[in-house]
Formats: sequence, structure tokens, C-alpha cells
Amino acid sequence: MKIEHIALYVRDLEGARAFFAAYFGGVAGPRYHNPRTGFSSYFISFADGARLELMHLPSLEDGPGRDVGMGYAHLAFSAGSRESVDGLTERLRRDDYPVVSGPRVTGDGYYESCVEGFEGNLIEITV
Repeated sequence: MKIEHIALYVRDLEGARAFFAAYFGGVAGPRYHNPRTGFSSYFISFADGARLELMHLPSLEDGPGRDVGMGYAHLAFSAGSRESVDGLTERLRRDDYPVVSGPRVTGDGYYESCVEGFEGNLIEITV
């Protein structure tokens, strides 16, 4: 069995679409909009077949932010090499996205960084 997609609510749907395209090579499908509820979404497809559904609902209250809690913790992207992890992390840092940790080798042997991405969502970048 494989995960078909992961969904993420965002405040700025167009900004989130642009973020995942610019930094992770995601390609957006057509925008869906339900005029009755105000719900809008994009499915973002990545080269390996993974998909991310970005969703926006104007009436939705903001959650607890990036504090640790139940539910979504982070999205992880494989950059393919240590050099690519370093390069993408530095590119995001230069573009004013806070680097939370790394790049580093973790206690369980992964080489990764963690960046506070669009709207504060945590993005892990690993080999």
C-alpha cells in the first residue's frame, strides 16, 4: 500500500503553491474552488509520484502553530545527496526561511536539515 497524498491547510493558497514549485519542483494541477463553501485546493505533484494537497478554507481557525503536538509534524523531501541538502538549505536560508536545525547527521544516521517553510510549516530536507 502507498500513501496517495498528504493534505495541508494553508492561509495563502497561491503563496504555498509557489513555494512548493520553487523549492521542491512541485507541479500544480488545476485549482479547485467550491463557491458555496469557499473551499479551494491544488494538488501538487512531485517527480517521484508523491502528491501534496494544499487546501484553503477562509472560515478555518489557525491551529497551534509549529509547537509540538498531536497531528502533522513535518513534511520530508529527499534531495538525493548531502550536497543537495546543503544547497537547498542555504537557498531557503538566503530567502529568509528560518533553519531550525542542520544540516547535520542525526543520532540515527540521517543527514538532514529542518527549515521553517511557508507559513511556518516544518520541512525536513534529507538525502
